[in-house]
Amino acid sequence: MYQGSKLPRGDSPVSVIGAGIAGAWQALLFAQAGHCVTLHERSDQAMMLSTSHWAGGMLAPYCEAEASEPVISRLGLRALDLWRQELPDTPFNGSLVVAHSRDRTDFERFARLTSGHQRLDASALAELEPSLEGRFRDALFFAGEGHVEPRRVLPKLHERIVAAGGTIKFNSELRASDRDGIEGIVIDCRGLCARDEQPELRGVKGELILIETSEVQLARPVRLIHPRWPLYVIPREDNLFMLGATSIEAEDTGVSVRSALELLGAAYAVHPAFAEARIVEFGSGLRPAFPDNLPRIAIDENRFAVNGLYRHGFLLAPALAELTLAYVQHGRIDNEVMQCA
Repeated sequence: MYQGSKLPRGDSPVSVIGAGIAGAWQALLFAQAGHCVTLHERSDQAMMLSTSHWAGGMLAPYCEAEASEPVISRLGLRALDLWRQELPDTPFNGSLVVAHSRDRTDFERFARLTSGHQRLDASALAELEPSLEGRFRDALFFAGEGHVEPRRVLPKLHERIVAAGGTIKFNSELRASDRDGIEGIVIDCRGLCARDEQPELRGVKGELILIETSEVQLARPVRLIHPRWPLYVIPREDNLFMLGATSIEAEDTGVSVRSALELLGAAYAVHPAFAEARIVEFGSGLRPAFPDNLPRIAIDENRFAVNGLYRHGFLLAPALAELTLAYVQHGRIDNEVMQCA
């Protein structure tokens, strides 16, 4: 990092566009730092138009190291501290990685490419997750990881923004021409909607299924090794489980039959009792990604564009907000993430 020129602080108003996970963290940290913050969101409080509404909410920097650049783990580990600091009730029960015999080679590769895990034998796995007794011969336990439920945690973040003195305006969609007339700092967190200014963005579809059953109890996400993409079962409140997530280079918002079969098959592979679960919801979201799949904070004087969080929105958002605030307050630049005009 190096020091650049500082922007006005404290008395400088801040407009954040997009109240999804990226924008919510930007608004929260700037409001807590004493700025007059207004958070604009094009949808209503249900946030149905936000990619965050369809996210898994995994906070897994160690697991993500298997297929991501080191910067993802670096920022992700810092973000875990911010989650603990701002929302102390965030579940940090760790995460599990398991595989069936046909995928042992990929399982061992995953173990080699990641750190922060402990290998559990079948009895230790059963002690940690009794529902998985007899299901797998071993597992990787990443004790330092966590997870959040996006549809519950976003309202909590919005409440904290208001408590810190910020204002949230739902059903407030700003266009590029509108932003040119806004005084102070503008932070654009619109995801794919920002292609009017960042045309290199693309959408990567992530499909999910929500199911309900009381026959299986899990305290942490279980990731099942799959030859095409990571498939995981994430416990949520009220006997719900989220099955996710595909990673498809397409920009429609439907769920394909193939993806549904693979997601449901993954759940059945984790525990056969999931076969009797009730399907509550199918859905998909479009993750905003740059060609290199890495996040970016683009800086043009007092205009910031925070985008390209790809599959790591809930993991990276706190750390990216901290970087933006550090630039405004101290002129500090993270060369791996920030680009100045």
